[in-house]
Amino acid sequence: MDTLVLALDLIGTFVFALSGAVLGVRRRLDLFGILVVAFAAATAGGMTRDVLIGATPVAALGDWRYPAVTLAAGLMTFGWAPLIERLQQPVRLFDAMGLALFAVVGTQKALDFGVPPPMAAGLGMLTGIGGGIVRDVLLAQVPLVLRADLYAVAALAGAAVVAFGHWLHWPPVPCAIAGALLCFGLRIMALRFGWHLPLALRSGGGSAPPDAPR
Repeated sequence: MDTLVLALDLIGTFVFALSGAVLGVRRRLDLFGILVVAFAAATAGGMTRDVLIGATPVAALGDWRYPAVTLAAGLMTFGWAPLIERLQQPVRLFDAMGLALFAVVGTQKALDFGVPPPMAAGLGMLTGIGGGIVRDVLLAQVPLVLRADLYAVAALAGAAVVAFGHWLHWPPVPCAIAGALLCFGLRIMALRFGWHLPLALRSGGGSAPPDAPR
């Protein structure tokens, strides 16, 4: 299980770094700026989780593989920016993959440190959404988690599968896979069909669309 958690964490780090780097390219950042945003997007959630559960030094700073993976993703995006830009919604696809992987990895790591299942699920959600929040703040835009279709809810659903499976003493590997698939599926379906949480009514009646400025 430790090997699976490490593998999923590194894959999630790579795809979240890609999402940050692609957004950096779109904002016309230079190479250094792209690498900074990629690192922040890929590691902020995990570092926050590690500090909260006492796993210090945090993995993103204590293991050379994490900065190496983010560096590779940033350089790849910088070198192949025209190709990546031609893909359909690359940022949201990478973001959904990273969200799913980080949600289950964050939950499992919190469980391994003795955190009760309900709180472990919350930390899994935090792991998934934390990097995206920091990425969006660095790029001066409203964080995706506050305006997107079923973002944090999808992460919490995937994390809850892992936590619930641990509580029932189910095998951890199938639970992790099921949780990641549930989170990714919910996020993709929400993007496709526009599923979102209720929005506040505005003075003109009705509610603003999910991506409208608020």
